[in-house]
Amino acid sequence: MTNNTKNYIAWTLRVIIAFLFILSAVAKLSKGHLLDSPYFAISTFEVKQLYPMGFSEGFAPYFSRILIGIELALGFLILQNNFLKRFIIPVTTLMLLVFVGHLTYVTFLSGGNSGNCGCFGELLPMTPIQAIIKNIVAIGMLGWLFFLLPKKEYGGNFWVLTTVLFAAILGIFMLAPIQPPAVQLPDPAVETENVQETLATPESVVVDDTPAAVTPVKDTVKTAAAPKEQTEPAPHKSGYKSYFADIDKGKKLLCFLVPGCDHCRDAAKEITELRKKDKNFPPVRIIFMNEEIDLIPEFFKYAGAEYPYKIIDVIPFWNVLGSGKDTPGVKYMWNGNVYKYYWGITDNKFNPEEMVQLINKPFSELPKIK
Repeated sequence: MTNNTKNYIAWTLRVIIAFLFILSAVAKLSKGHLLDSPYFAISTFEVKQLYPMGFSEGFAPYFSRILIGIELALGFLILQNNFLKRFIIPVTTLMLLVFVGHLTYVTFLSGGNSGNCGCFGELLPMTPIQAIIKNIVAIGMLGWLFFLLPKKEYGGNFWVLTTVLFAAILGIFMLAPIQPPAVQLPDPAVETENVQETLATPESVVVDDTPAAVTPVKDTVKTAAAPKEQTEPAPHKSGYKSYFADIDKGKKLLCFLVPGCDHCRDAAKEITELRKKDKNFPPVRIIFMNEEIDLIPEFFKYAGAEYPYKIIDVIPFWNVLGSGKDTPGVKYMWNGNVYKYYWGITDNKFNPEEMVQLINKPFSELPKIK
């Protein structure tokens, strides 16, 4: 193999590896389009990937940004010649080996190959097995590149490495600054905030002060009353009263939605159609993620109705939605008890037909509490 051929192959490998690392970093800063919502994307990465690994809420925001900064820096550094063979290639290979080990462990624990590994964020969903194969191929290319490069590596400028690394990490912190945790305080003075749903108002009560005529009462033998059949579940504290004061009273539909999410909009529209057809359909309450909140009017216009809602920050939203869950989330509740929880767009997605059957079932026929 001639030197020109080796040089051509080496540069091809370097460009491919650089592209993979830069794309991986940028994708973790993107929701649906490149760099469209860095804070949302990084927060989602933290909740879905780092929290299950045991990272605390205080440490995860720093670790995620440093990790993405290192990925971005390695993508650029693989294209330069300072300490390429002595430092950059070994570090890049080690990082990929750690990823492979982690993904293998996660796949073994979960007993399957489902979900998004987070390698390319929400921009390019990838299963753990796909990510493992991708990383092994990249490790192979790095090994090939190592042997294609000259055996003797000349000196380099270590400051180039450190400057690129710190610039990349600093850039990530500037692009997606860490935000203080949002404090959610209950508002006892207002049952629901931003109430747009039409609510029935009680009729005026007329009090008659005229004394009633007294009629004699005959002695009768008191008989024990037959026990009443339970027609509704016992009250339960759901934990959502800080968002909606009436959430644990009667039947309710609690939805976890994102204003700019197409699947969330479709679910809201289906719920509106069900409410039009069924007079017994329970009141709807919505918890919105604090992401693209300027789209809320457009969201309700598409849904065909406006409902009481609250807005909470990204990370608290994912936490209240539940570990491993995804949007849209729809909970059917009765007196604070959760009887059905739909979430995501796959096996557990919202099922309108099933929902109608469920809300019209008497208490005795309801499934066990979820």
